[in-house]
Amino acid sequence: QVQLVESGGGLVQPGGSLRLSCAASGFNFDAYAIGWFRQAPGKEREGVSYIDNNGGSTYYADSVKGRFTISRDNAKNTVYLQMNSLKPEDTAVYYCAAGPNYLFYDYWGQGTQVTVSS
Repeated sequence: QVQLVESGGGLVQPGGSLRLSCAASGFNFDAYAIGWFRQAPGKEREGVSYIDNNGGSTYYADSVKGRFTISRDNAKNTVYLQMNSLKPEDTAVYYCAAGPNYLFYDYWGQGTQVTVSS
């Protein structure tokens, strides 16, 4: 059974940090790229960050560049999203997804809520 489980979300003050994790099981994790997406209330889902299957290539949306860092540990079947200098506009449900490349995603997690507020 394929599973992607996000964790690490929560409530944080502006300027704070969170580290999201995406734990995968049920498929050949190190053959898949992983993307992080987010969706705020009333807004469309947007791509936040991406990492290829071996961690050699990464991508960041302009809105998070310099503040977020994506990484993966294929031995643990886990991808991380370190989020620093968080802003209220980062508030959203964050999802991870697995796919053969940055364009197509086969599997999605259930999401984890991130709220940035004082």
